[in-house]
Amino acid sequence: MDAVDNAQDEAPKKRSKLPLIIGAVLALLLGAGGFYATWSGLILAPAEDHAAEPEVSPLPDLSFVPIDPLVISLGSGSAMSHLRFTAQLEVEKPHVAEVTLLLPRILDVLNGYLRAVEVARLEDPAALVSLRAQMLRRIQIVTGEGRVRDLLITEFVLN
Repeated sequence: MDAVDNAQDEAPKKRSKLPLIIGAVLALLLGAGGFYATWSGLILAPAEDHAAEPEVSPLPDLSFVPIDPLVISLGSGSAMSHLRFTAQLEVEKPHVAEVTLLLPRILDVLNGYLRAVEVARLEDPAALVSLRAQMLRRIQIVTGEGRVRDLLITEFVLN
């Protein structure tokens, strides 16, 4: 019986709840401190005062040169379709006359490039960004570096 009494006396001891209480108190203190720091603007505060008027910088000296609309036949036979393409060139004002003089060459380059592109690629909406970059690069080669800043596509319709 002594063995039975010793077994009952040595019942499992309960674990201390002190670490759990300390952890809960620290979590509450850190949460409250984070809330106060955010609420008071110590962290994540706006970098500038929104009440002040933002300073507006002047626009660059730009002009837009319209490109004549292009209608390009695509495919052959019963799968024949057309692409209607209209765009404008963003040009610095001192170069407008030079770029306007080169418009026939620009139209020729665009016409040749758009005829060479596969119809499936033209139908992909995500491809317009890369097509635009390709066309802009070809236009910049024709006009010379520094004359044309950007190509703005205003109409790109397949039917």
